[in-house]
Amino acid sequence: MISFGGALAASRVISVPQARADSRPVHVGILGYGAGVLSHPLKAFRESLVEFGYVEGQNLAIDQRYANGRREKVSGYLADLLALRVRALVVVGPYVLKTAKSAGTDTPIVAIDLESDPVAAGFVTSLARPGGNVTGTFLDQASLSGKWLELLKDMNPKLSRIAVIWDSSTPSYQLEALTAGAKSIAMQQETLTITTHHDFKDAFAAASRSHAEAIVILSSPLVSQYGELLANLSVAHRLPTVSMFRENVTAGCLMAYGPSLVDGWRRLASFVGRVLKGAKPGDLPIERPTTFELVINLKTAKALGLTIPPSLLARADEFIQ
Repeated sequence: MISFGGALAASRVISVPQARADSRPVHVGILGYGAGVLSHPLKAFRESLVEFGYVEGQNLAIDQRYANGRREKVSGYLADLLALRVRALVVVGPYVLKTAKSAGTDTPIVAIDLESDPVAAGFVTSLARPGGNVTGTFLDQASLSGKWLELLKDMNPKLSRIAVIWDSSTPSYQLEALTAGAKSIAMQQETLTITTHHDFKDAFAAASRSHAEAIVILSSPLVSQYGELLANLSVAHRLPTVSMFRENVTAGCLMAYGPSLVDGWRRLASFVGRVLKGAKPGDLPIERPTTFELVINLKTAKALGLTIPPSLLARADEFIQ
């Protein structure tokens, strides 16, 4: 409120709005290797940022770029987001994180990478004190491969031959762990390498030609976003699948065992919110998912002519009818 002096002040008072030092919204970037973030995880991300006082469309702008498996696009999209002077950059998957790390930017990077060991990959110094400008949620899911083999064997005790779909943009040790696990139980395995979602069709056809009896779909930023395509291919080729993401099962795939993407993106928002409030990424400990869920699609099991054994039914956390 501003008043003008002398006798005028008694009879005339003029009010003006309080000016903010900077009324522009805070920009947060999301750079993904796949086709985009699914609606439920992205909703959880937005809602969790509200708890830190950031509301999209008011004081927050979320700028998104997705390469859809095209590696040549990643560097350009990264440059786009950095040119917007984003205050935090959320990166999805190991290839995008490696590109952002190599760019030498000092912009805080919050990663969701379900395929890498961040220390072994050189992304951070340690889990407790990452150092540098990278933090986030990581899951070196090589240890899950044994669980996936176990679930397929429980579903079909006579199972002897599997195909494995591996996205070559992810580290090879998840594939190596699965190969070792299959060898330990004398199971034959064929590895089918993909680079984009367009390769899924050929991979299922190759698995069918080689008489695979089931498919393990290794984790990748591409996998969670193409559940409907994977489900249709699974039923068409009569090949049961297991993967990390429940979203694939809700779309029609048979089984998934892994962490919740919604939970993961909620935790990402916690990292971003703290960074926007002034925390240094290098001081925020790396998180790993601690809760895993087994989801089974009963309708798909019926379509594939499979009977879910009671032992597996008892262990499932959720059924899709």
